[in-house]
Amino acid sequence: MYLSNMWIDPERLERLMNIAESSLLPLVKGALLYTIPLAVITFIIGLAIALFTALARLSTIKTLQWVARAYVSAIRGTPLLVQLFIIFYGFPTVGITIDPFPAAIIGFSLNVGAYASEIIRAAILSIPKGQWEAAYSLGMDDVQTLRRIILPQAARVCIPPLSNTFISLVKDTSLASLILVAEMFRKAQEIAATNYEFLLLYTEAALIYWIICFVLSIVQGIIEKRFSRYVVR
Repeated sequence: MYLSNMWIDPERLERLMNIAESSLLPLVKGALLYTIPLAVITFIIGLAIALFTALARLSTIKTLQWVARAYVSAIRGTPLLVQLFIIFYGFPTVGITIDPFPAAIIGFSLNVGAYASEIIRAAILSIPKGQWEAAYSLGMDDVQTLRRIILPQAARVCIPPLSNTFISLVKDTSLASLILVAEMFRKAQEIAATNYEFLLLYTEAALIYWIICFVLSIVQGIIEKRFSRYVVR
């Protein structure tokens, strides 16, 4: 009965509506200025790290293989939150202080790089060896074959899993709030701390995350459909 009266009370309902309306702009601002840029920047950097790591894993140089494997194992074997805490809170104890946003970029980029490297490596390995042999027969060396023949085909294979990785990254940026990055979830926490309407603010933030990810899912479908036309069957 108490819960029923609490939610039906017109004054409380009006107060909740006012809070939701007034908090919408700060939350959207946090998403546009921090959440989305953080996801985009770290995904681009992470892809560069992933490509280098994947090629290192596939190289014949044992040292590169070992370093790449150690990196992937370390990142995949530890929680992302712990990695962020080490970078932001741990490094200052040894004299290395990094601001919140750059710390988040470093942490997320390293995390994306490790996971995406396995996607890229698997995509490269999925290309038939006959493609390499055909390129060699045309006089191409390893670098030319990789750049002109293998990577373009592997890129099409990578699109679905990498798209999913990016969507997951957008949601994972909420962890940046724990190292003081003023992204959307951090804004929700700050506003909720002033009015104690945690359920309302967190639900509002969740809806915005859902809208962003829904739009990204539509874009992903369009990209996959477009690139599927060029897949050799």
